[in-house]
Amino acid sequence: MSNLAAPSAPAAAPATDEICDVLVVGSGSAGLVAALCTAAAGLSTLVVERAQEVGGTTAISAAGTWIPANHHAAAAGLTDSPEAAFAYIRNVAPESWRDSEEALWQRFVREAPQMLAFLERTTPLRFALTNQPDAYPDVSGGVIRGRMLSPRVLRKRLAGPLARRLRRPTLPHVFTYQEALSLDPHHHPLRAGLLALPRLVWRWLIGARGMGTALVVGLLKGCLDHGCRFELGARAVAPILIDGSVHGLFVEQHGRIRGIYARRGVVLASGGFEWDAERLDRHFPGPRDFVASPPGNDGDAHRIASAAGARLAHMDQANITAGMPFRAGAHPFGISHSFHQEANAIAVDRNGRRFVNEYRFNIGEVLDTRDPATGLPLHLPAWIISDADFLRRSPIVRRIAARNPGWMVKAPTLAELAALIDVPDAALLATVERFNGFCASQVDADFHRERVGARAISIGGRRTQRLQAITRPPFIAMPFNRTVVSTKGGPRTDAAGRVLRPDGSVIDGLYCAGVAMANPIGTWAVGAGTTIGPNMTWGYVCGQSLLAAPDRADPGRREGRAG
Repeated sequence: MSNLAAPSAPAAAPATDEICDVLVVGSGSAGLVAALCTAAAGLSTLVVERAQEVGGTTAISAAGTWIPANHHAAAAGLTDSPEAAFAYIRNVAPESWRDSEEALWQRFVREAPQMLAFLERTTPLRFALTNQPDAYPDVSGGVIRGRMLSPRVLRKRLAGPLARRLRRPTLPHVFTYQEALSLDPHHHPLRAGLLALPRLVWRWLIGARGMGTALVVGLLKGCLDHGCRFELGARAVAPILIDGSVHGLFVEQHGRIRGIYARRGVVLASGGFEWDAERLDRHFPGPRDFVASPPGNDGDAHRIASAAGARLAHMDQANITAGMPFRAGAHPFGISHSFHQEANAIAVDRNGRRFVNEYRFNIGEVLDTRDPATGLPLHLPAWIISDADFLRRSPIVRRIAARNPGWMVKAPTLAELAALIDVPDAALLATVERFNGFCASQVDADFHRERVGARAISIGGRRTQRLQAITRPPFIAMPFNRTVVSTKGGPRTDAAGRVLRPDGSVIDGLYCAGVAMANPIGTWAVGAGTTIGPNMTWGYVCGQSLLAAPDRADPGRREGRAG
């Protein structure tokens, strides 16, 4: 993993500076929504993006979007309210989070439906409901349907001059999120392709895509239509501080650092710190498999906010999933993928024993469970164990394994497999034998993964078979440690998105959104779209706060200094 140090900022602002109303760092969903909000209201808005591509992690995502009490659900006759959503979040959250996060949860559930309606008024984005329930639909405030959405397809050319700079997804976005759920191209690519062939051919011809590509295209189109400016290859380096207030940022571009002043304020939305190896090791010690976000996400927002005197919080929180390798080498890049949710796959710990319901929604929480004595993960290293039937049913896993020799371990017997992955052979054989016995009765007596409680992640909302014996050689093992899609700790903010100091006071002029902030929904999550939905909402909240903020006098070139 990379751990690139930020360039040093000058002690005083360079003579060649510039001024805008709002300066946004990052072109993912949080940053783009913040920029759209201020630009649509007539404020001069500049987005600086460190990479040469736009879209961040959003662009490579499936764009599942969790928005409670939205207008699409109401149009479908589904009952929901911000109050019910708040109760649901509160009921599934760790109790220890309530005191610090309740104000943010309340702001989120009020603003999320307004944000979605705003996007559909100001951009070509049109969202559609999915058939997915909340992750915990039986908890008070949970719903069976109505909070999960994803955008319809859009032509990439709508992004204008930025269309060629869209970050490419790791898996094609020719299907929509809804189609992926109903057609299941990951397991049945040929059948899915044939069923949707006319649509897919038309999309290829006109350059239309769904999922994260569509979401970023729509947001970019809205931003460009409202006069928002973008600068790529521009890395925010440090805050411009005047009497403790943030009046802009030093930005490095083309080997030169310049000061950019912001009359209203700065929004940090540059993603997490998962590509900062030192910081990741500190906050997520122990085995990890992959990082599944763009390599530039190495904590620029955290460094800038810290230099301005911010308090950092929730640094041990992240979007943690199972992952497969996409690119090997010194900086391994992975794909978040639920390959562990197969009927004949089980997760075993370093002792060769099962430790979790493999269909559990928040499985990342379990993978990251720490030993209080050592701070290291209790269950890792862990493995997914299966057999030849798994390979037959999972063409995408076969392809990934073929491209990445050594990732998947194979053996003709379970005893030989145990030796190869360094787990006790007697324990592994006993674990598989016990699981196979559950398959005969179709009752998982240890973790009850046959129950409908796992329905939030079933294909197309249908209940599928979840217990099939592991009997056919070769037997296989795949690493099942933590893949970090995005860290979710960062500058502590108030419910208005304003960054706070350790004493709780507001740092004037500095805002933070998305996974760069101390995210109020951490490693635990409330539904499949509880990264992007809240990210966009916090971008919207920051934008609304900036619209209400007063203009500050132009600071003048002579006054700027680095924090």
